[in-house]
Order: sequence, then structure tokens, then C-alpha cells
Amino acid sequence: MKPYRVILYYYYTPIADPDTYRDEHHLFCVENNLLGRIIVAPEGLNGTVSGTPEQCEAYMNYVRSDARFAGVQFKVEESDHVAFQKLHVRVKDEIVNSDLPVNPLVQTGKHLEPADFKAMLNDPDVVLVDMRSDYEHEVGKFKGAITFDMHNLRELPDHVHEIAHLKDKKVITYCTGGIKCEKASAYLLDQGFTDVYQLHGGIIRYGLEEGGENFDGKCYVFDNRITVDVNSVNPTVISKCYICKEPSDRMVNCANAECNNHVPICEKCGWEMEGACSAECKTHPAKRAYDGTGYYVVNSNHYHPLQGLKSQQKNIKKMKLALKTESA
Repeated sequence: MKPYRVILYYYYTPIADPDTYRDEHHLFCVENNLLGRIIVAPEGLNGTVSGTPEQCEAYMNYVRSDARFAGVQFKVEESDHVAFQKLHVRVKDEIVNSDLPVNPLVQTGKHLEPADFKAMLNDPDVVLVDMRSDYEHEVGKFKGAITFDMHNLRELPDHVHEIAHLKDKKVITYCTGGIKCEKASAYLLDQGFTDVYQLHGGIIRYGLEEGGENFDGKCYVFDNRITVDVNSVNPTVISKCYICKEPSDRMVNCANAECNNHVPICEKCGWEMEGACSAECKTHPAKRAYDGTGYYVVNSNHYHPLQGLKSQQKNIKKMKLALKTESA
């Protein structure tokens, strides 16, 4: 049993006043010493938070106590450390950036529970489609899955033609925690695909409940851990070191802040290159000090978790004042 937990979740439901709820949510996290990234939007809630088991349990109870989020599903992982250094609770237009003209509350792919997903993997009529970014599926993906050379979900419309010939197949979409697939599967249906599914809870839940069988490599995550093990049944390494090309699933961000390339670099090359992905980046004036992790946190003098709340409230006051001045 590890001393900390990491909680991953999302929930689509209308939030009438995102700004007010964001402030309330932020305060709860501060009062309970939780760190992480949370997005509040008119369409719902999305977050990854980390803390002790007791703190995380309190957080889950808090979210579920709101009738709007009563049906939320949490993916809970153990961790040796708190997976974040800061707390960010932000209001955005979407809980996952997509710009896709779909509403998951109106239409989305059929949810597949992990056990049902596993049972369908041997169906010859099934096609797996990875809806994550290129740097994510480079380090880990399901055997035989179709991947796109896209950096974010907004680029999906540019790649749908690559699977247009599969419109009559059983198409199963998957991503890290399930959130991207809510919109991606809806978009495929909108584009004429007839039998679309999504792995409910994503790769993380499949690993927790079914052992992650047939997921090759590691799963990229958006916290200090960078990648996590998923497959405890038949694990393998599919990525190669960006420098020496030897097998490596050790993901880092290039030490050059202006590059920040997400690539696998083995430990030996990591130290030799001082965390850089090229000779040019190694000598670049924007290169950050490498500590062996390849994960860099933006420095913030005298940071306190309440900082974000105060900044948000200050911006809102400025906007209200500007609007009042314009109408005067």
C-alpha cells in the first residue's frame, strides 16, 4: 500500500455558474490540502487530484455530494508521492479541448466496461482507434490499434478520412481516462460511422480492473509521474530512446524550455545529454537544469494554493469594471 493517491475523473453535466462553483471547489481543495488540475466548464467537470488516502476520500465524497455529479466515476491509483506540486482550478469553455461540434449528453459511442472491452478484443470485426496525441501513443498503445499523427483532439477532423473505409466495422475508441472518447466517438457517429464504442474509464481503468492485458508500453499521464505501468499480464516496451534508439519507455520533456519536446530518452542518454533531445538543445541558453526526471515545474515565488483563487477573483473584478466603464 503506497502512501498517496491520484484520482482521475470527468463528468459531463450542465454547470450554470462555472465561476462560482470554481471558487467553491478551489476552497475545498485548499482546506483539504489537495493538489492537482481541475477544469470547470459549462458542460461539466474534469480533474486529476492527488493527496493522502483520507484527503482523496474526502474529495470524492465532496464531489459526489453534489447532485449534479452523483454519477461520477473515479479512477484511483496508488502513488509513492503527491503527483502535483500546485493546485490549479480553472474555468474553460470545454472540459477537454476539442472544438468538435458535438454534445456527449445528446449522442456518444456505446460505453464498454473494461471486462466487455477485453472480451471484444479478439473479435475480428473490431477496430481499435487511439484518440490520444502522438507523443502519448508513441510510448504506449493497445496491440493493433490505429493511431493518428495528431497533437491534440482538435485535429481529429483532419484524420477521419484515414479510417473512412471502416465505417461499417465495430469501432472502439480509447484514451487515457475516457474523456476524449466521449466527444471523439460522438464525432465519428456524426461522420457516418455506424457501430461506435468507447472504453469507459479509459486505459487507466482497464489496467486497474483487468490487468491491462494487450496494452503495450506505458500510459502517458499529465502529472509528475509522466508515465505509469498499466499492463501486469503481458507487458512490453514499444518505444525507443530518441537519442540512441535502444528500447526505452522513460518519457521526458526536453530540457530546452523553448523545445519542451515529449520524447522517450533512456537514463544513460538523459544524463549524457543533460535532459536535452539534441545537441542544439543541449547548448541552448533556455536549457533548464536536469535532475534526472525530465519533468519541469514553472517556478513561482512564494506560491500558495490560494494564489489561483485570488488571481481569478481579481481578473473577474477587472472585467466587471471594464464592462461598467464601457456602458457608462
